[in-house]
Amino acid sequence: MTRTRRFDLIAFDWDGTLFDSTALIVRSIQNACRDIGVLVPDDQRAAYVIGLGLRDALEYAVPGLPPERYPELGARYRHHYLASQHELSLFAGTLQMLHALKERQHFLAVATGKNRRGLDDVLGLTELRGLFDGSRTADETFSKPHPRMLQELMAEFGVEPSRTLMIGDTTHDLQMAVNAGTPSVGVSFGAHDHESFVPLSPLFVAHSTRELHDWLLRHG
Repeated sequence: MTRTRRFDLIAFDWDGTLFDSTALIVRSIQNACRDIGVLVPDDQRAAYVIGLGLRDALEYAVPGLPPERYPELGARYRHHYLASQHELSLFAGTLQMLHALKERQHFLAVATGKNRRGLDDVLGLTELRGLFDGSRTADETFSKPHPRMLQELMAEFGVEPSRTLMIGDTTHDLQMAVNAGTPSVGVSFGAHDHESFVPLSPLFVAHSTRELHDWLLRHG
C-alpha cells in the first residue's frame, strides 16, 4: 500500500456515525422501559449509552433494575428497534465517502456496539457489499471503551496504532481510541454533544458527513 496516506486503517462506529439511527435507539429504549413498567430515562441519558453493548447500555440507562429483568428489557428494546429499523438509512453522502476512501485503498472497518446479527443485517444490503474489509461487534469481543475491538482489527490487517484512525459520535468511541493508542475523529451529528469530546483530543470534529469526507481526503 502507498505510504502517501496518513492512515492505512479507518474504523468507523456505526449508529450515529454512518447510520442515522440515534433517535430510534433512544425511542426504543424508552418504549421498552414503558413496556415493563420501569422509570423511563430522558433523551440525554438514553442517547449517552449508544455505542455500548446492549447489556452495558441498559444497565446505565436503567440503573438498579434487578439483574434478572435486564433480559426482559433487552427483548422489548429489540422488539421496538426491529419494528422500525426498515425506516433507517445511511447519512446522506456516506456511500460517496466510503467509495472515495476505498479508491485510495484504505482498509475500512466497523467497530460497533451492535451485535453481530444486527450488523450483518445492514452490511448485507447491496449498496454496502464489499465496502468494509472487517468489523467487530460488542457481543464477540469487549464493549467500548475497552480497546479490544481496535486492537483486533489492527492485528487482522497488520496496521500500527499510529496508522489507524477511529471515527465516532460518542465519547465511548473516542475513549476506545485513546485506550488503543490510535488517533480519532469525532462527528457532532450523532448521540453525544461534541463539547464532551474535548478532553479526548480528537484530531477533528466534523459537523456533517460532507465535512468528514473532505477532511479525510485532505488529511487521512
